[in-house]
Amino acid sequence: MSPVRRCSRTACGRPAVATLTYVYADSTAVLGPLATYAEPHCYDLCAEHSERLTAPRGWEVVRLLDGSAPARPSGDDLEALANAVREAARPPERAAEGGGSAARPGDPVQGPRRHLRVLRSPDN
Repeated sequence: MSPVRRCSRTACGRPAVATLTYVYADSTAVLGPLATYAEPHCYDLCAEHSERLTAPRGWEVVRLLDGSAPARPSGDDLEALANAVREAARPPERAAEGGGSAARPGDPVQGPRRHLRVLRSPDN
């Protein structure tokens, strides 16, 4: 027996990537990430069949996001990234006249960039 679960659709041998469950009481079909183990009343689907899934008339399809899949950036995300790059490319401002010292690497960030934070990967 193969350790890879296959799509439940007839004559489809592709690997499963999503699990489909029906909630009959609510007339809802729930499509989510592949379940950790095969359930007798659930259906495993490949990528193609999960994308083309339709429900009977009057039913609702709920698609749960897969946490392992990379999320597509929104327009706000891209704009924030572009603004951060522009700000990082700006030459450093000179210290105010009157003998102030210039910032050195490792000093805390002062001014408008205080909202940026360094996040460490949980793997490190």
